[in-house]
Amino acid sequence: GFKEAAEKFQAESGVTPSVDLNSLDNRIQIREAVQNGFIQEATHLVNQLHPELLDNDRYLYFHLQQLHLIELIRAGKIEEALTFAQTQISEAGESNPEVLNELERTLALLAFETPQHSPFADLLGHSHRQKVASELNAAILKMEQQEQSSPRMINILKLILWAQTELDKKNVKYPKMMDLASATIEPK
Repeated sequence: GFKEAAEKFQAESGVTPSVDLNSLDNRIQIREAVQNGFIQEATHLVNQLHPELLDNDRYLYFHLQQLHLIELIRAGKIEEALTFAQTQISEAGESNPEVLNELERTLALLAFETPQHSPFADLLGHSHRQKVASELNAAILKMEQQEQSSPRMINILKLILWAQTELDKKNVKYPKMMDLASATIEPK
């Protein structure tokens, strides 16, 4: 689907994509896992792809855990949901009032015989899964852009040094960059 279209566009236009097309498969797999309610699988895939992502973005990690809790409630696994909430995510609510509010809304689903008809039923909707999947995808893209930008900058600096050397060999007058760290340019 998406990857094949992007590869065909790249081949025909000669444009280099701003994201790694190989990571597209991984991101699609993660998105599908979240959208289908397989949150632990998605978390495992994210940890394989970018082990530090969920450690660095605790709010995103909370949203994945919250979604897993919602899936347990949806499946009617009340005891498992309570145990998971107590052992895995209760402390997240202690340090962040926004997280506490979201956690309270999620746990309130347990108070209803049919959570789908509760005031908090929006958490059970496909749109909530979609929201978390999009948030996760954006975080992965942001991380991959950061990883790509450092080597790209190094290559640009090497290109500047090479170009200046070539211009010096040909005795061409140009505004020479004297200090790469501060981008100090010597006038012509």
